[in-house]
Amino acid sequence: MSQNKNLAELSAAGVSVWLDDLSRDLINSGALQDEIDTHSIVGVTTNPAIFQNSISKSESYAEQINALAASGADVDAAITAITTDDVRAACDVLAPVFADSDGHDGRVSIEVDPRLANKTDETVAHAVELWNLVDRPNLFIKIPATKAGLPAITRVIAEGISVNVTLIFSVERYREVMDAYLDGLDAALRNGHDVAKIESVASFFVSRVDSEIDNRLTAIGTPEALALRGKAGLANARLAYAAYREVFETETRFPDLQAHGALPQRALWASTGTKNADYPDTLYVSELVAPNTVNTVPVKTLNAFADHGWVNTDSIVGQAKASKEVFDALTAVGVDLADVFELLETEGVSKFDDAWNDLLGATQTQLDAARG
Repeated sequence: MSQNKNLAELSAAGVSVWLDDLSRDLINSGALQDEIDTHSIVGVTTNPAIFQNSISKSESYAEQINALAASGADVDAAITAITTDDVRAACDVLAPVFADSDGHDGRVSIEVDPRLANKTDETVAHAVELWNLVDRPNLFIKIPATKAGLPAITRVIAEGISVNVTLIFSVERYREVMDAYLDGLDAALRNGHDVAKIESVASFFVSRVDSEIDNRLTAIGTPEALALRGKAGLANARLAYAAYREVFETETRFPDLQAHGALPQRALWASTGTKNADYPDTLYVSELVAPNTVNTVPVKTLNAFADHGWVNTDSIVGQAKASKEVFDALTAVGVDLADVFELLETEGVSKFDDAWNDLLGATQTQLDAARG
């Protein structure tokens, strides 16, 4: 099989393309392998909403749910068994990519229970539990970048565990995430771990920023405000990449860790499906191209990019000044950016929590039915 030209070009520009989807059907049908073979997919991300959609809508889980019901498993144990089985199987599918990339890609992410987003100790314990249950070197444990999540990130990395930090909305919080990563590497070295085997990505959400800020700009309604719609998400991500380059290419702390084999924490663009139909459907892929980045792409967006996406290699590098001007203009027209980012984080945790609760309810119903 040959790779799609558009996605191959994106990969050649330094963007690792990860699929933002997973299901047992995707694995068992060979569709995941097909995505690797034809769409340059080199990683997979999951979240509570993805699992909720997969488990509640597929018959592929019936046999396992029946067995879990017969064994007396409660709903939390059932979900843990189901989700870790899927992630382990996906890790195995991506194992050749992991080997070929020297562990840089071929990764699959699983998130800690979203109900623990504001509980540091419990997040650490669940992260370690998931790492041990999946038992694959190409696993990422997803931890949200809440205030309680930051020390958890450090402590989990200190255990030699690779982490995908999720729900990052502001550059300020992103800098705290990078500090937490570096603190974790320092601790991992002290604990005797090989830091060259620890990978991390920082998932910076894009389209949700535009959605919230566009709503506020529309409410303000002035010509100056309306002219800024659709610019905030990209500007925010471009400023995040500038911060990444400062920390890992310019500042003095990382080189000491790098001498021990440590790797930069790559920026990952998440929430890259376009939510506004007036914007190009590949906007948050085509306009976020830079070396050593990741774009985790929903299936719909992936197919759109394969069909008509473009690769703008000038879309991030050198855009920090212009992006800062966008943020200054947003503030000038009355957008409270600090409030935007606080709201988006709160809503993000809540959405994952709601999806998890829906999954709990749907799975409990299936367990009850299996038990008669």
